[in-house]
Amino acid sequence: MRHFAYTRNRRLKNRGIAIVAALIFVALFSTLSVAMLSMSGSNLRIADNHHKSNLARSSAESGLEFVRYWMNGISMSGYLDVNTRYNTVLTNLQSNLENCDIDCRINDDGSFSVGGLYSPIGLNESADKSFYAVIDSLGSAGIRARVAGRAGEFERTIQANFTYGVRESTVFDYGVATKGPLSLQGNILLDGVNISVESDVYIESEFEDGALEITGNSQIAGDVKIVNPDAYVTLQGGKAGIGGETGQAAIDNHVELGVPATDFPYPNTGYFEQYVDGSTITSSTLSGGTYENIRIPANTNPTFNGNVVLKGVVFIEYPNQVTFSGNADITGIIIGDGDLNDHSGTSTIDFQGNVSSTSVTNLPVEQYGNLTTETGTFLMAPGFSVSMGGSFDTLNGCIAANGIEFYGNAGGIIGGSVINYSPTPMTLSGNSDLYFNRSGITDVPAGFMPEIVIHYNPASYGEIH
Repeated sequence: MRHFAYTRNRRLKNRGIAIVAALIFVALFSTLSVAMLSMSGSNLRIADNHHKSNLARSSAESGLEFVRYWMNGISMSGYLDVNTRYNTVLTNLQSNLENCDIDCRINDDGSFSVGGLYSPIGLNESADKSFYAVIDSLGSAGIRARVAGRAGEFERTIQANFTYGVRESTVFDYGVATKGPLSLQGNILLDGVNISVESDVYIESEFEDGALEITGNSQIAGDVKIVNPDAYVTLQGGKAGIGGETGQAAIDNHVELGVPATDFPYPNTGYFEQYVDGSTITSSTLSGGTYENIRIPANTNPTFNGNVVLKGVVFIEYPNQVTFSGNADITGIIIGDGDLNDHSGTSTIDFQGNVSSTSVTNLPVEQYGNLTTETGTFLMAPGFSVSMGGSFDTLNGCIAANGIEFYGNAGGIIGGSVINYSPTPMTLSGNSDLYFNRSGITDVPAGFMPEIVIHYNPASYGEIH
């Protein structure tokens, strides 16, 4: 009996210890649970903060892409003074953004704001993601953009720079570049002096689907690029070809449609007026002779009979109809100071005889000064229609006008490109074999102002803390 009572008391004591231990473990696990719950909540808040901070950074980067997009759409003539470029950019930005009802303004300090501290640009419907940007000038070095992105109460700011540059792809990359269609009729050959790509052709033909017509025995040794995606090419005649092939194979292998439009540079004819210090032509009929740095006033409409020698600059005012009925020996540059938007063809420059051309570098420096360095241009005549009917050995520079025609036996080497600013067709007929020599040409020809564009500088990207 005593043994039983002892055993029973011992069991009761052990049961009490078990309850205490269980309570301790319950308390411990409860504490751990509370701690884990608290830690999880903190982690969630930290994760949420990181998420919103990253969203703010993402909003800032979206804002920078917004700025890059609108900057990429701005271009300006290289004729503009470098000190006016920034204001030109702001004027274009403001006009483009306001046309799209985007909040923007030019500030009193000369900076430019897109959105604002209290009126950011929303990136989603709830506007809990947004940005605002401030653009200011770095002088001739370019432009700086600072973009603040928001997500809820979080804000992060990044900045990047933009530089001024020249559009790399230009019409000077081609032997022939025309805004209008191109027609080759008869026995025409376009080829390169060194390699066939020197005779590559660029055609916009925005208003006519019939962009290129080649008939008879005419051929283009290079390739053809056409901006109009709906354009078509017509080849008529057994030897009519492109890229050394004829028939459909020539079109399939050497014609590309829908190419991006490239740059037609601004012809700054007024630049050459500084060199015109010679005589002024007042007569409508002139005999052969030598003429140096001459000016032809508007509406003079002269005809140069016989053989003439032209040296320096021939500055033709607009409107005018100038005819060279005999042979012309030219050591200089012919300038037609016309309206780039006049495609009527009423102002003309017509070479009916043979042309001999020599670079301005052959002129005596002591007499012609800096003109001897103005290379790369033979004829620049916006607003004028230019026609050539005689042969030539070499034309030392590019030819640019609003309408260009080669006819009769015109042909020879062209030391540059032929550029037609007019949407009207450019025609080559007769026996005009043109050989293009663009080897070693890296500089923009004299008087042409390249298009200035804005380049994003990724190396300048960084966050402002």
